[in-house]
Amino acid sequence: MNDAIPAIELNTPKPMTEKKNRKKITLFGLGILLIAVISLVLVFGTLLPLKTVLSSLSEVEKSSKEIYTAAKAQNIALTEEKLKTTREKLKDTDIKLKLMAWVNFVPVLGSYYQDAKHMVNAGFYGLDFLDIVVESIKPYSDLLGLKGQGSFVGGSAEERIRKAVETMDKVTPNLGRLAEKMNLVRSEMDKVDPSRYPEKIQGKEVKAKLFQVKDLVDQAGKALTDARPLLEVLPSLLGQPTDQKYMILFQNDKELRSTGGFITAFAIIRMEKGKIVVESSDDIYKLDDAKTKRVSAPTPILKFLPLVSYWNLRDANISPDFYVSMQNFEELYNSVSQKVKLTGIIAIDTQFLVKVMDVLGAIPVYQTEFSTKIIPQCNCPQVIYELESYADKPVGYAKGARKDIIGALMNSIMHKALSSSPKLYWGPLFQAGINALNEKHVLVYLKNENAQKAVEALNIGGRIREFEGDFLHINDTNFAGAKSNMYVKEEVEQKIEIASDGSVTKTITIDYKNPQPPSDCNLEHGQLCLNGLLRNWVRVYVPKGSSLIEAKGSEIKMTSGEDLGKTVFEGFITVRPLGSSQLQVKYQLPNKIDTKKAYSLLIQKQPGTEGHENSVFVNGKKVEQFKLTSDKEMKFKF
Repeated sequence: MNDAIPAIELNTPKPMTEKKNRKKITLFGLGILLIAVISLVLVFGTLLPLKTVLSSLSEVEKSSKEIYTAAKAQNIALTEEKLKTTREKLKDTDIKLKLMAWVNFVPVLGSYYQDAKHMVNAGFYGLDFLDIVVESIKPYSDLLGLKGQGSFVGGSAEERIRKAVETMDKVTPNLGRLAEKMNLVRSEMDKVDPSRYPEKIQGKEVKAKLFQVKDLVDQAGKALTDARPLLEVLPSLLGQPTDQKYMILFQNDKELRSTGGFITAFAIIRMEKGKIVVESSDDIYKLDDAKTKRVSAPTPILKFLPLVSYWNLRDANISPDFYVSMQNFEELYNSVSQKVKLTGIIAIDTQFLVKVMDVLGAIPVYQTEFSTKIIPQCNCPQVIYELESYADKPVGYAKGARKDIIGALMNSIMHKALSSSPKLYWGPLFQAGINALNEKHVLVYLKNENAQKAVEALNIGGRIREFEGDFLHINDTNFAGAKSNMYVKEEVEQKIEIASDGSVTKTITIDYKNPQPPSDCNLEHGQLCLNGLLRNWVRVYVPKGSSLIEAKGSEIKMTSGEDLGKTVFEGFITVRPLGSSQLQVKYQLPNKIDTKKAYSLLIQKQPGTEGHENSVFVNGKKVEQFKLTSDKEMKFKF
């Protein structure tokens, strides 16, 4: 069988296929080449200029830190110099950034370029803002104790203060300029989206820092808005052109009360174009004796101080909210014969006095030298021992001229501060005052409505704050426990348990410890009773609608109620010298949280306290431990 193999046609498609393949290979090669060229363009046209821009930005950052260092050193002249240097370096960055303008049309890269432009613009507006600040305070640099030449350098310190207060109205227009610049900074930063950035680049945090910058800008804008009403009326509050009168209340934080301490003494001061004149001062009992109307004591006083039937000025600060307590105080004060028309009330405590005297040194009053030296009689500053001795040591109440000890001490402090060069004390005193306000050792209540709103917005009015999120404020009130708060240490532990459905259960544990031996509190022995049995009314303020699950340690049944827009749990404990007590409260928050978002918590400090140790646990893990020296806002991510 001779089967023939069919012939294969060789003259058809094959040459055509090879031609197409060659064409594909050629196009592929051209594509690779084009990508390579584009990559080179991006490298040399973007990355290399970007490297130059980053290097320039690094110089700007370095110069910005120098501004901060100069300002922190209270050197106004050096701050002004560093602002000029930083502006020049930022201009250099802007020029180099403009060389990359074409990147604006490149997908993805264009967004980063726009962010860079917005941040540079924000930088320029921020420098404008700081220039106005320096321009505004530079004339007052001597009076503020800053390093640099001011405008008020001639005459006595009091004359310079008077001239400065008289010219403060010239600074007011700058507040509008500052607000304008801050709004421009915020507008530029609002256009930056930190979420598009990685967490870190070359080991340096990027995303978190951008979020932080935006947050700081928002806070600065809010602070300026909040402070503006107070700054606008400040000359009037300082007695320009009309004298203003204030009552100074001395709250003894060693006998802790709701707003910071037992009110032991008062003084009336007159502000006369910035000059402070102490018109009178006396024991608070004298003011109580001058009341012409008797008011029944509120329930807590009747319950925990059963021997006190009527409401006295010395017990008026029963609310943790200073504004509410001062409203109570004013209502009682209205029945005082020969009462003074007040512009406001300012409360100070022993810690404020110590901070001031740490700057000024020893202060002589009534043949006694007051100092902050720690003495063995009380293991406390000598000035505190002398004030406690004045207030409580039995002397048959024949205290004579020393009854106005607070006013006399204030006069001596002012005399020492004003009789020296402003550059010697005033800078540190100004800083000590700011710290005392922040730590709530000074509280302010003003009758001027706009000024009071500003005081509250700046959080120097001792108010219980509104807050969207979790909230905690622990308030201790010493009802007849001698001055044992001088020795009692307090530790607070928060355990936050968040379930998968977003419900939150919290357990607050408060440990009280008194490591000091008891004082001899027998009145017949005539000794100074500083450390006795602490009888402590405890209130725990939490978000409104929270439900109490369990309470341990209270010597009375723990109750739940509402006050100041919060749910409050109330109990009572005693702490003996060389002893300890513990109070524990377990409760559930009213609302579930979104576990995809950050958990917000505000812990509000009680005025007069030194800084209790706090620790916070979330789902069994310790997230932070700190001393609560001021209000603290926290955010946790899941």
